[in-house]
Amino acid sequence: MRAASRACVLLMLVCSRGVESLMAGAPARRRCTITMAVEPPGTLPQVSTPPVYEDVESAMAADMRMALADAQQANVVLPPHEQLTLGDPKAQARHDQMLEESYEQCRKITAHYAKTFYFGTKFFDEPKRKAVWAVYAWCRRTDDIVDKPRKDTTSLRDELADWTDRLRLIFGQGIAYDSIDLALVDTVRNYPGLTVQPFEDMVKGMVMDLDQNRFETFDELYVYCYRVAGTVGLMVLPIMGTAEDATLEEALEPALALGVALQLTNILRDVGEDRARQRIYLPREDLVRFGVTEQALLKGVKDENYTNMLKFQIARAREWYDRAESGIPMLAEDARLPVRASLDMYSVILEKIEKNDYDNFNLRAYTPKWQKLLTVCNSWAKVQMQK
Repeated sequence: MRAASRACVLLMLVCSRGVESLMAGAPARRRCTITMAVEPPGTLPQVSTPPVYEDVESAMAADMRMALADAQQANVVLPPHEQLTLGDPKAQARHDQMLEESYEQCRKITAHYAKTFYFGTKFFDEPKRKAVWAVYAWCRRTDDIVDKPRKDTTSLRDELADWTDRLRLIFGQGIAYDSIDLALVDTVRNYPGLTVQPFEDMVKGMVMDLDQNRFETFDELYVYCYRVAGTVGLMVLPIMGTAEDATLEEALEPALALGVALQLTNILRDVGEDRARQRIYLPREDLVRFGVTEQALLKGVKDENYTNMLKFQIARAREWYDRAESGIPMLAEDARLPVRASLDMYSVILEKIEKNDYDNFNLRAYTPKWQKLLTVCNSWAKVQMQK
């Protein structure tokens, strides 16, 4: 679930699929809170103004054994560009070669694990495209830490702490620990608006996934969605860029809303899979309000209470899509179509759940390729109308 929404946020915020900070030395954080009032069945949930920038948090994928096998050169410290001897053309040439190899490794990881997202990156010019590959590769590797088999929680937590230390070296000192990190070092140098905060918060999302499989309130769930999906937009926006009449800060709120919308959609789509793992992401307060017991949900009981609760969840997700949609005109032109298309394609999942008579226990909300292509055509028309 984490991987899907992150790639999606990136696709959308990257030009992008869909597309989950910390703080030593990070800029002061703006407090980000959100509340949602409970509404009767059938009415649209009311959400307070979404956050601008806080403890932004997220992560992205899983298990990259194949792509990393030929890509990674572990335990190799690569000197930042500034440490090269200016009068040594051989050192400069070697550095440039390593950098190109690093971006190529990131490209392979992206192409192998996120084919739709990888296609979306082709809308960008080469510098943006390569930078997004570097971000995706880092996110993918972060998720891979948590998905390692037969690892106890304590060991995984320690690995994530070490991973955060490596991240701080990348942003703080321009030091790459291995050949794949070098591309991110270069990306951070080329895009000064890129900060460590959302990357660190993505790691927080990984830790949260280790410890928590129930959520009492929507506010709790929001923090999770924010961490595992919302922060991806903050990583990519400085690379993607905004329209001339929009600022990065203005575009952040819709970017975060998009991540939340995608993750809420994933949660609704994957209820059946999650219950098999004894995980319930739907807020307990909503289950209680609609008379749905945890036992009934784990057994896959689809009655009137469950259907009404699901209608409410779908309305809530659509509210977040509406917030995200407002940000599309704020994006640089080369990002609008893929973002619009991704948003529209993911929204179709909610329609599929409705057409399946709200049975997300036994029926997966699947969108065939022909419908995706049709959706892209419609998205193109919408983008043209906004010009």
